[in-house]
Amino acid sequence: MSLQPLTKCALAATVTLAVAACASTRLPAPAPTPAATPAAAGVAVDVPDIRHPEGESASWWFRDGAAQAAANGAMQGTARNVILFVGDGMSLPTVAAARILQGQLRGEPGEENRLAWEHFPATALSKTYNTDQQTPDSAGTMSAMATGAKTRAGMISVAQSMYFGDCTGLGEARLTSLWEQAADAGMATGVVTTTRITHATPASTLAHSPNRNWENDTQVPAEAKALGCTDIARQIVENPHGNGPLVMLGGGRAHFMPSDQVDPEYPDRTGQRGDGRDLVALWQQRHPQGAYVWNAEQLAAAPADAPLLGLFEPGHMQYEHDRPRDPAGEPSLAEMTRAAISRLAAAPEGFVLLVEGGRIDHAHHGGNAYRALTDTLALSDAVQAALDMTSREDTLILVTADHAHTMSFVGYPGRGNPILGTVAKTDRDGNVEQATDRDGLPYTTLVYANGPGYVGDDGRPDLSGVDTTGPDYLQEATVPMGSETHGGDDVGIWAIGPGSHAIRGSVEQNAIYHFMLQSTPYLREAFCATGGCNADGVPVELPRP
Repeated sequence: MSLQPLTKCALAATVTLAVAACASTRLPAPAPTPAATPAAAGVAVDVPDIRHPEGESASWWFRDGAAQAAANGAMQGTARNVILFVGDGMSLPTVAAARILQGQLRGEPGEENRLAWEHFPATALSKTYNTDQQTPDSAGTMSAMATGAKTRAGMISVAQSMYFGDCTGLGEARLTSLWEQAADAGMATGVVTTTRITHATPASTLAHSPNRNWENDTQVPAEAKALGCTDIARQIVENPHGNGPLVMLGGGRAHFMPSDQVDPEYPDRTGQRGDGRDLVALWQQRHPQGAYVWNAEQLAAAPADAPLLGLFEPGHMQYEHDRPRDPAGEPSLAEMTRAAISRLAAAPEGFVLLVEGGRIDHAHHGGNAYRALTDTLALSDAVQAALDMTSREDTLILVTADHAHTMSFVGYPGRGNPILGTVAKTDRDGNVEQATDRDGLPYTTLVYANGPGYVGDDGRPDLSGVDTTGPDYLQEATVPMGSETHGGDDVGIWAIGPGSHAIRGSVEQNAIYHFMLQSTPYLREAFCATGGCNADGVPVELPRP
């Protein structure tokens, strides 16, 4: 089967999170600090009893998330900096399969391997549902993590009082993100992604829209504009909080360029904006000392002491597997992470940074496990880069996913069996025993519950002569669909650094925002100065837009 157009999300691990939190590691354990030591006292926050879902509101979700984090002791955190890594669609099976693949690429069996974040001391499970969907989308899930309140699917950092595509009530429904609050408080902020910067996950940190698809002005209906809605790209550049992000790196160049401007990398392509606005030029006017770059060489040469905007593709950036063949040269996710931290680290009041491995999700949507797993390994490299550049004493690092996918492990492959291969075992004499279905046909360890890999109309193919480990192979799917769907299962949270002791148990996804806020005293105090904290200093009141 050949590779088809790919799309979005997944995490993975078949070992229990409790074992991952406690087992010995091959990396040196971080020195214990008061901020990283478990058993910090929790703080109780009263949360009204409501009937679900009728009684839910943004204010209720915000207070309930605050209560979860405070009860786990997040208020004891002493972080100066916060880095949130999001593997879009990185389901627990994705984590497990990627760890095995990484080990096998080194010539090891693979199962015993750990990805960079699997050495972290703290783990939890995140409940990902949106307020209106059992299986969520990325807009609603990242909005929950960015703002502390759950919302509807398809909406970008606005309250669930709004409805998809309807701009009525936008002024009162905006949910201020942690990145915007940090910028208002004088902290530095950054966003790094392999998707378009205007895509759901990065957009949720800097924009507010009832429709995630309104990435440039031509996609916003006239009636929505009349009600005050503007496109996501324009909101990102014109974000009024502080001076906007210090660093923005990703794709989506076309949404920032007018339609009569030729793309610098692809002469046959132009921008997509219909309003004539050159948002890159507007960003440069706002940051006269800043550097705009669109390839890896320019990124490497950019000044380290100035604001940075990098737009490396008209659309999404390349998958990690395909990146070396990019005509202009694209930076890796790890390289972008290092570029961001090197600039943010000088901020006197600390920083808040999002790093998204966004194309894990897209590969899963395309039924292509190979690219989903290799992009997960690229995220692991980025996490390791952050660990190498920061201190456990002052930087809280969280790794999570926005939602799951339907990829799963099947059969009983032997230890060390190629994770992208067909199910087989090797006996004590070295003979390989191929597992087969009831019709005598081999099958792969990784499959999808639905998606473009469906082959049922003509019966299952004989995979005996098929290289299922190749980058363009599509895993078989049970239900035929043009694009594989998200999964509704929980995803993992892994944490290290000041405040990480609070990351435990099973939590609502919006509590992630509160873990970050409560663990950062400077940001928490700035929040309290607005009058939004209770008598114990816990931020409990939804910020006014």
